Amino acid sequence: QVQLVESGGGLVQAGGSLRLSCAASGRTFSSYGMGWFRQAPGKEREFVAGISRSGGNTYYADSVKGRFTISRDNAKSTVYLQMNSLKPEDTAAYYCAAKKFLVPMSEAEYDYWGQGTQVTVSS
Repeated sequence: QVQLVESGGGLVQAGGSLRLSCAASGRTFSSYGMGWFRQAPGKEREFVAGISRSGGNTYYADSVKGRFTISRDNAKSTVYLQMNSLKPEDTAAYYCAAKKFLVPMSEAEYDYWGQGTQVTVSS
């Protein structure tokens, strides 16, 4: 069982930055690929970024490439999402998710989810 707790969301002006954190419980964090997803009102939840167990491989949605960076610290059982050059269209609830061994882009394949943290970007 893995419990995930996101933090770091908030209100920011367009062009600003935020760093989201997702702290995981349990002693097997390094066994899990991690993903960040987001869901805007009235829209489906979408993949934002993913990172492999060691952190050696990262994956990004086209809409955030070059602006967002995913990273992880296995010693702290935490995954991060650094978001720069934020746009109003980045406004959404952001969720982290864990999948044993893999880093799928489909939300249906993830085993565990956090409760989400809200990011609002004003224009």
